[in-house]
Amino acid sequence: MNIDNRIKYRHLLCFLEISRKGSLARAAETLAVSQPAISKTLKELEALLGTSLFERSKTGVSLTAAGSAFLRYAGPSVQALREGVRSLRAGEHEAGMVRLGVLSTVESALLPDVVRRLHAQHAALVVSVATGPGAYLLGQLRSGELDLVIGRVTDNPQIEGLSFEHLYSESMTLVVRPDHALLGAGAGAGQLGDYPVVLPLAGTSIRRSADSLFMQLGIGAPPRRLETLSVALSRRYVLDSDAVWVAPLDAVRQDLACGELVELDLGLKEPGGSVGICSNPSLPPTLAMQWCCEALREAAVVYRNP
Repeated sequence: MNIDNRIKYRHLLCFLEISRKGSLARAAETLAVSQPAISKTLKELEALLGTSLFERSKTGVSLTAAGSAFLRYAGPSVQALREGVRSLRAGEHEAGMVRLGVLSTVESALLPDVVRRLHAQHAALVVSVATGPGAYLLGQLRSGELDLVIGRVTDNPQIEGLSFEHLYSESMTLVVRPDHALLGAGAGAGQLGDYPVVLPLAGTSIRRSADSLFMQLGIGAPPRRLETLSVALSRRYVLDSDAVWVAPLDAVRQDLACGELVELDLGLKEPGGSVGICSNPSLPPTLAMQWCCEALREAAVVYRNP
């Protein structure tokens, strides 16, 4: 008997949800089934494949080497089936869709430019955008829930096995409101500790860049700080307070251009990280994905040559 014929859609859904949640109990809750039922489904799949897909521990489950290999194909297979069903619904087959995972650093400037370009050329294209931490978005890309992830992800461990195309380099900068005291004569890095600071979340790629900037300045991160990936929250807080925002240049590019925020020059420039397009090599590229990559490359020229 061909083993592929015995692997059912429910087996793949069970496997994908367990890999996402890292727990049989949480996967069962998401799928609205009992934990014994999802455990039985997983055992059936492992028996059909003749291998163990997860390592069990007291804190949950993690993929084995075989599980990681199977994930590269299971996610795209399920997504391809979903896309096929969706495309047959009345009228929807006429409109393409691209599903993007976008890090917060590029959502306020680069992405709107890209969407404008896409809609100007492809009137029926649907652009679906998800935001969040890099690890989460790369996990969605790996499982086939996203088509592309855009941002600074090259130093994220979750990028292993995925493809990356460099678009441009983006540095971190310190910004404050226009009448901030640190903009006055005689202000220096030693006074940063007197003010609240806005930083990216700990453990993210841009947080490591922000911490590197403080190390180069010879100071530690101030104790009063707001840690967030929300560009909207960071901007509003800095405009309404004495806080200093350690921001990716993309996130504040427009604010600097119109004078709403001012760059705080302390004599150092963080070299910057690589912003680019991350894709899943096991996922066949759709026409909409190709259109999006072309628009990203076109828009990136402006950021390489500001």
